[in-house]
Amino acid sequence: MTASTVWQGARRRIHLQEVGTRDGLQMEQAFVPTSDKIALVNALSQAGLSKIEVTAFVSPSAIPALRDAEIVMREIERRPGTVYSALVPNVRGAERAIEARTDELNLVMSTSATHNLANLRMTREQSFAALAQVVAAAQGAPVALNISLSCVFGCPMEGDVAQSEVFAWVQRFVDLGVTGVTLCDTTGMAYPAQVAALTAAARARWPEVRFTLHFHNTRGMGLANVLAAIDAGATLFDTSLGGLGGCPYAPGATGNVCTEEVAHALALMDFDTGLDEALVIAAAARLPALIGHDIPSQIVKAGRRLDLHAVPAGFAEIRERALARSAT
Repeated sequence: MTASTVWQGARRRIHLQEVGTRDGLQMEQAFVPTSDKIALVNALSQAGLSKIEVTAFVSPSAIPALRDAEIVMREIERRPGTVYSALVPNVRGAERAIEARTDELNLVMSTSATHNLANLRMTREQSFAALAQVVAAAQGAPVALNISLSCVFGCPMEGDVAQSEVFAWVQRFVDLGVTGVTLCDTTGMAYPAQVAALTAAARARWPEVRFTLHFHNTRGMGLANVLAAIDAGATLFDTSLGGLGGCPYAPGATGNVCTEEVAHALALMDFDTGLDEALVIAAAARLPALIGHDIPSQIVKAGRRLDLHAVPAGFAEIRERALARSAT
């Protein structure tokens, strides 16, 4: 990394794209009431998020936590400049999402054969065939398309996934006309040097593609990976309010990189995220009451760097005694 690009942002614009309302809430045991989901998305819109992955149009039996997808997507307040996205697994999901006025369909499959089969119950070729049908069905609709490729930086069951394998899948979706690709560190296996090399290579090979980086903080390298990707030219990042999220196929996995933590760090480095940090933190502070447990966010716990605290009780007396000692 170079000091000029990472440690001094010089107001370079970095776009944070919220996935907590889908990737985070789908992992929770508690069902967050529909009205609270809508209010949370509205709060994130007001905070200035570039994109919000609102929900997933999947079978309610598969992800019961998001069984209210249509209502949430229809009833949120739309902020000009914010893209409202949803995960869709198949043509029926795409039809439901389009009917609910979703701006972008987020497709997903894994670059790892084992992970794809375990997670989606399909081979990679079966997944690709199903998603190709979604792309075809969406043609002519007022909706953008993005493919999220899982396990780009490693699979917990196979180990490293070759860059050539990753890029072969990117090319297949580019050939279908998809112009948004998310490179996902699904289980927190990425490390900065790997991230920088793969990000730079992908951007050089497909300059017309909008690449998003999606990191988890499972091994404590989430923010370092964000900075490595920025140094390689990336400007789009998935983040999760409160640090929610996880993966059932990675024991000990934590959530995605935390929206308010990344926003706070980048602001200190003079990057422009376009976010109102206070509003983002206030939205994150709602989460424990909604999901019934604490959240990973250190910013919610400790506050921002210059959120100052009251002096200790009895401080005036302590000061007077210190001054008296210095006078003798």
